[in-house]
Amino acid sequence: MSQDITSAIPAPDAAPRRLEVLTSEETRDLLRLLHLIAGEGLDELSQEAEWFAREIAARIPSEN
Repeated sequence: MSQDITSAIPAPDAAPRRLEVLTSEETRDLLRLLHLIAGEGLDELSQEAEWFAREIAARIPSEN
């Protein structure tokens, strides 16, 4: 009996998940990671990382 790929994916819970808010430090770490990925080149992933980095940077207070 063969299984398709979807059988390996866990089914979502019936209850909606609540996403936790990142701390300021976690947000800045994520922003640094996104900038690193964005600086790697002009492929689709780096362009998406740059977009997310701009969106996050616009929403967090500065470190100063």
